[in-house]
Amino acid sequence: MTRILPAMLAVVLMTFGTANAQDATEVDTSTIVEMTQGAEDAPVTITEYASYTCPHCATFDQGPYKKLKAEYIDTGKVRFTYREVYFDRYGLWASMIARCGGPEKFFGISDLIFKGQSDWVRAGGPTEIVDELRKIGRLAGLENDTLEACLQDGAKAQTLVAWYQKNAEADGIKATPSFIVNGKSVSNQSWEDFKALIEAELAKQ
Repeated sequence: MTRILPAMLAVVLMTFGTANAQDATEVDTSTIVEMTQGAEDAPVTITEYASYTCPHCATFDQGPYKKLKAEYIDTGKVRFTYREVYFDRYGLWASMIARCGGPEKFFGISDLIFKGQSDWVRAGGPTEIVDELRKIGRLAGLENDTLEACLQDGAKAQTLVAWYQKNAEADGIKATPSFIVNGKSVSNQSWEDFKALIEAELAKQ
């Protein structure tokens, strides 16, 4: 489990050339789209907080998440929301690539990012890492011009960071991956324990 470091909004935004970093509470985050899967009226709601540079988050995505989707999301039992956490500029860049294709492509691109995490995070410096992320975007069908526009959107970067800070503070998120299940905070755990928790929530309905 990766611990959240104190937010460094200005440092992150400087990498995008933003002139002045605003306090998170001053930024209008209403333009950020929640990335969700599953029936709107599902009896159980799960929100995951994860970072694209967090190894435990990649492990969850490549294992338990796929079971969660097949057994609960696709069957209408769970409404799933994914919220990004930003430890560094690399995680923010990955998020901007994942969101570049809109809600329709988001989860597919996220899967590619997590699947290749051990490769792109070790690609070298910032130039090499962002090049690897571009490759993932192109693999998902995004055009070069579209990718560059997304990566150069400093205002969007600032809004995403403020959005993350507001959400993480409101839900008391201290580490990744973390989950909110029907309004209750849940830490990372085995699939068996997570499944038992979901079944217990379903039994209450």
